[in-house]
Amino acid sequence: MDEPPPARPVPSAALPDPADNAPLPPALVHGKSRWQPVRWAELPGFADDALHEAWNAWLKSCERPGPAFAPLCPEVRRLSIATPQEQRAWMTRRLQPYRVEPLQGASEGLLTGYYEPMLEASRQPSATHAVPLFRPPANLASRRPWYSRQEIDTLPEARAALRGREIAYLADPLDALSLQIQGSGRLRITEPDGSLRTVRVAFAGTNEQPYRSVGSWLLQQGALRDASWPGIKAWAAQNPQRVNEMLWANPRVVFFREEPLPDLDAAFGPRGAQGVPLTPGRSIAVDKESIPYGTPVWLASSGPVTSLQRLVLAQDTGSAITGAVRADYFTGWGLEAGEVAGRLKQPLRLWVLWPR
Repeated sequence: MDEPPPARPVPSAALPDPADNAPLPPALVHGKSRWQPVRWAELPGFADDALHEAWNAWLKSCERPGPAFAPLCPEVRRLSIATPQEQRAWMTRRLQPYRVEPLQGASEGLLTGYYEPMLEASRQPSATHAVPLFRPPANLASRRPWYSRQEIDTLPEARAALRGREIAYLADPLDALSLQIQGSGRLRITEPDGSLRTVRVAFAGTNEQPYRSVGSWLLQQGALRDASWPGIKAWAAQNPQRVNEMLWANPRVVFFREEPLPDLDAAFGPRGAQGVPLTPGRSIAVDKESIPYGTPVWLASSGPVTSLQRLVLAQDTGSAITGAVRADYFTGWGLEAGEVAGRLKQPLRLWVLWPR
């Protein structure tokens, strides 16, 4: 539904609330980060963001709010049909922006991207689809860490423990690796009777081996200079005899569970660590020791891939997302989202928007 037009135009310069001139509160230390209070006028692009897009993500966070934001959620829900001007006015009145800084060092951080792959799969192995995705093995807890990626591929006892745990089969081992790195994805599965079914596979555990970046391994080998995902796939296509060597450089394997994907769920991404579905372009993964789940965050990043100045919600985390000014930006699902996520690596500034 289109946003209703405002009763009268509000010039950008008039957007900050008069209360923004009040004395600033003291700085806060939250876990690994320091929050430095700032004026709303310091947030780049605050007057121009399409806030209603972020409100959908905020409503999702209000399904499982933290204690600081639970009292605001009734107002957030009512404002879902408000004008952008009303939403901005409410934010400046009820929230205080804080610039996120590390306890030590420079405040400029790093923005990367992640997405939900959409892949063709087969329920049964075939000459073209022979790369399995597994449910957790029944004896996963009995051996810690469990078998490594190389051991799963080569040891009969590891293969035996996974027999019957196959969810589906992919054509490309790099697609399987991508799915494991992203933590979830959508599969268009060809069933044994030839029918097609779209499902989601969600994170269900790991072999508890350490994660190693195959991009970093290739850089160390001097095999390529472009360690983006498209660059990695191009190298693999040119060096098929070394693909297993590259894959085995990352001993971690992720196991999945299969979930149905009704139309309502298909309009959102997978559930993040907060326990709510992710919203493309409006959800980020953060270090939960620096920014609590469910916190609205102002994000600013400019680089060769994209320029972003927008309201996002901290709704997820990841093993590589550590540090105060660090975020992984959820780009959505499918090929285009994957292209953006695979190349996104640029400077970042963050501001948490905390209840006054």
